[in-house]
This record gives sequence, structure tokens and C-alpha cells, in this order.
Amino acid sequence: MVRRKDYNIDIFKLSNSSHQYEFDFDDSFFSLFEGSLVSKGSGKIHLNLAKSDSYIELKFEIDGKVELICDRSLDPFWFNLLVSNKLLLKFGDDWEELSDEILMMPRNEQTINVAQYIYEFIGVAIPMKKLHPKFNNEDDEDEFIYSSEESNENEQIAMDPRWKKLKEIK
Repeated sequence: MVRRKDYNIDIFKLSNSSHQYEFDFDDSFFSLFEGSLVSKGSGKIHLNLAKSDSYIELKFEIDGKVELICDRSLDPFWFNLLVSNKLLLKFGDDWEELSDEILMMPRNEQTINVAQYIYEFIGVAIPMKKLHPKFNNEDDEDEFIYSSEESNENEQIAMDPRWKKLKEIK
């Protein structure tokens, strides 16, 4: 069973240089998060941590797959992930989010738990519209009329000739 502390990195003992970490994720990883968007998946995370006196730079490379439910057919399918994200942790007094990629963290913090960051990066990589790969080759544009001009032409063809004369006066 995976626990959140399996994703802890002890930063207090690290020297000011670059360090490499590797983590795995599977179905039990997603069970750590209540109301998770994903329940099944697997893959590897390569993490490059660069520590200096004033900040820690985290570079995540996530390679794996997650099971999604198609919005159209409700069939499950596997979605491949290849995610690269960077996060900068600056030393300060309290935890504070400065931007999407920059967080302030207390100087006396001894460990960083990267599970939440990994989960969020996977969540952002999931497309808004989840379509099964069997629908990738369909051309939906033939089924829908997007232009009002085309619909007006269709109406004119089916229009009663008496009404056509009245439209011309207008």
C-alpha cells in the first residue's frame, strides 16, 4: 500500500546541488486523494531537484497512463501521459502560493511531500473532453451546421414561392 510519506524528500540533509529521484504511481496512488478524477493508472516520475541557499527547483517528468471514461460512449480507455512540469520553492516565513509555478515555503521545513504536486500535474494533463480513441477518426463537422448562411439557403429551397416574393420586398 502506498502512503503519502512514500513521496517525502528530506531536504534538510541535501547539499546545494542537483539530486535525482524516481517514484512510481499506480492505482493505490490515486486512492490517496479523496474525490480523485482518476482511479486507475500507472507510470514513473523522474524528479530532478536542484537545491540552493534561497530556493529549490523541482523538475517533474511523468510518463505513464491513466484510465478515463469516454464522455460520448462511457467506455473506459487508457490515456497516455507524458508530462513535464517545473516548480520553484522559495524559502520564506510561511507557505504561500506566489504563482502557478512558484511557492514560498518556510526556511525551517525539513521535508517536502511531492505527492500533491504529482497528482495535480497528472490532473492538468487530462483533457477536458475525454474521447475514446475509436472516435479520433470521425469527422464531426459533416453532421453539424455551424453557419447561419447555410441554414438560410436550406430554408430558401424549401420555401413556398408566395412567401419568397414577400421576402424580396423586405
